[in-house]
Amino acid sequence: MLLRYFHTLRYLKPTQVYYQLYYKLRRVFRKLSKHKLAFNYYKKGAALNFNEAMPKAYESYSFRDNQHHFSFLNLQTSFDYIDWDYAAHGKLWTYNLNYFDFLNQESIHKEEGLLLIHDFIPQLPQLKNANEPYPISLRGINWIKFLSKHNISDQAIDTALYSEYLVLMDNLEYHLLGNHLLENGFSLYVGGCYFKDEKLITKGFEIISKELKEQILEDGAHYELSAMYHQILLSRLLDCISIAKENHVDVLKVYAQKMSSWLQVISFNNGDIPLVNDAAKNIAPTTSELIAYTKSLGIAAAKGKLSDSGYRKFDFGNSELIVDAGKIGPSYIPGHAHADIFNFVFYDNSAPIIVDTGISTYEKNQRRQDERSTFSHNTVEINGANQVDVWGGFRVGKRANVKIDRESATEITASHNGYEKTIHQRSWKISERGFDILDTVKNKNVSAKAYLHFHPSCTVVIENNLIKVNNWSIHFNQSKNLYLQPFAYAEEYNKLKESTVAVIEFESSLLTSFTKAINY
Repeated sequence: MLLRYFHTLRYLKPTQVYYQLYYKLRRVFRKLSKHKLAFNYYKKGAALNFNEAMPKAYESYSFRDNQHHFSFLNLQTSFDYIDWDYAAHGKLWTYNLNYFDFLNQESIHKEEGLLLIHDFIPQLPQLKNANEPYPISLRGINWIKFLSKHNISDQAIDTALYSEYLVLMDNLEYHLLGNHLLENGFSLYVGGCYFKDEKLITKGFEIISKELKEQILEDGAHYELSAMYHQILLSRLLDCISIAKENHVDVLKVYAQKMSSWLQVISFNNGDIPLVNDAAKNIAPTTSELIAYTKSLGIAAAKGKLSDSGYRKFDFGNSELIVDAGKIGPSYIPGHAHADIFNFVFYDNSAPIIVDTGISTYEKNQRRQDERSTFSHNTVEINGANQVDVWGGFRVGKRANVKIDRESATEITASHNGYEKTIHQRSWKISERGFDILDTVKNKNVSAKAYLHFHPSCTVVIENNLIKVNNWSIHFNQSKNLYLQPFAYAEEYNKLKESTVAVIEFESSLLTSFTKAINY
């Protein structure tokens, strides 16, 4: 366990270590001194002109039969009187309740939204989750969008909102960094524009500009390598651009263009994103919504070229193959990373065939551990171990080094040392009839298994040393054992579908050939 902690902590930035210690010591001091948050700082806000192409929120709230009905993450709860700290569905559900994203769904009326906000405000000083910096950040933007849309001027709301921004300024997530700190910056910027507060604007833009430079890779990917979080952060960046001060617009647009370019190339033709790392459907705005939003702000949105994110995409015929030939990242905040080196996802005629298993929960349980593990991805597991040490829900211990050995327009070969003395090399090569995957394990004294996870819509049949699925045949040249078993496919949070995974046991090397039927 000590070695695991060493490999987990050694990658942290000094900033993270300092603020982890600082915030913990401050909490102890404030508890002893009976410090309480104050919510009585009033400053008048003024409506902002958000772009009309802004994506609409998912329908997650309704009031009927004298009850408040909320639905987040495919879990529903109804209240006579809303418990804003409701914990029965887990912390992420409670966070969603406190984001107030539902204020901006199309079915919410002005009076209904005001009632919800005014129900929340008196409880705010006693709430636990609501006063954490991440929900403050998201809620602040959602309140300002709602107030601006309806041109509402309300002293009680402005008082609570401005007070929350002062709490946020005092609790910026430097101990975490990554998307959390970037969300803090976006919200401070929007709040500063709403309140015409130069201190909030300056701090918000300082965080945004520094973190975009750090977090957006050369090919435009967000460095946590989740297409879902990429969509969320691009949406937030576009919101900031739509209300930005003139001297900030050009800087922000450069990153929006890069991010939209990456998103277009990583998305499938039907609009799906690959559910790699922590990603799920019906959480973020869709790719089509975001590209429309990008264009409405006068930002060029051409497809980019994948490079340092480690992802590659091959389009051939009506087929699309996305492969992961990169390392997990970033090293100092890998909480959304999985042990999925050399994973791949395959669509044909805009229909999924080989899929990532997805995620269904952020709770620190066995299901979360399994969904991050190597056997839940379309790659090779050796001796029943993970390529990288994923643990504790959002932690990563010992890591693998990944190297791209060669690459062309139709092929990529890479290797990693995640299994210590055993090197795993995998190559993908596009051919006229489909594609080949060659796995080489440079150690004969190991037990190797390759996994292929099929979408629930697929009919999968084994014939001798061959798998038939839809109009494709999958052949294996040297498998010791080939069998099918069920797995739970998580396309969305808390929503599992039974599907089929092929397990291929082999020694030393395995050639897997995907071939399309001639009469297809």
